Amino acid sequence: MGGEQFINEQYTGRITSGIKTRTFQLSIINFIKCQLPIWRDDPDRPFEQSERRLSSQLSKFLNLEARKYFPMICFSHEEPQYGSRTVDISVSPEEEFIIEAQTYTKYDPVLVIECKRLPADSPDREKEYVTGTKPSKINGGIQRFKLGLHGAKHNLAAMIGYIQKNTACQWYIKVNSWILELVKKPIGDGCVWSEDETLEAFEENASNSIYSCRSSHSRTGNRVNNKIEIHHLWIAMNIEN
Repeated sequence: MGGEQFINEQYTGRITSGIKTRTFQLSIINFIKCQLPIWRDDPDRPFEQSERRLSSQLSKFLNLEARKYFPMICFSHEEPQYGSRTVDISVSPEEEFIIEAQTYTKYDPVLVIECKRLPADSPDREKEYVTGTKPSKINGGIQRFKLGLHGAKHNLAAMIGYIQKNTACQWYIKVNSWILELVKKPIGDGCVWSEDETLEAFEENASNSIYSCRSSHSRTGNRVNNKIEIHHLWIAMNIEN
């Protein structure tokens, strides 16, 4: 089955051969993008503001919806990564299949997702969507992907931003300003930043307050892939400023 046919039938669960890894990953990201506003507006969803609880809720919701609309995948919360680190959400196949000569089982994520609050929950973690503030505290979302601490085996990943204050346009400008600051003044964590790593292709859906953009980053150290593309999905959580 070719890539175009797969996209058209992506929620049927059918898969045979000829699927490209990137095509499969992008179809999962599109599925998440479609489900985000339904999750946020679910009347049964308890109100939460913490990043960890929101990500747990979202993972459960996506997993249940995938059973109905995308039954070949499942979602898990807090997937182990490098060392003792975990990434917020991972996506794995329900059963073994092969994509581009690589075998994936239920234990092999095809996509990993990091989630962040916008803004972070304290001033000292203000830039956490992008980076930590010092080499001893590697807690930045993009930073961890650049260092291969998250998604070391992947060349495409996703980030979800829970917007709890200000607008998506304001965050787009702010996040890019943090990246440009790091170009001029790295924090000494091993990350090398460049101006072409800023977020681009900003899109908004005003009807459901979902926003997307993407970025491409170089990686540092002995990692499987020396570049990673990140797709950013942001959702306004309808919390008053």
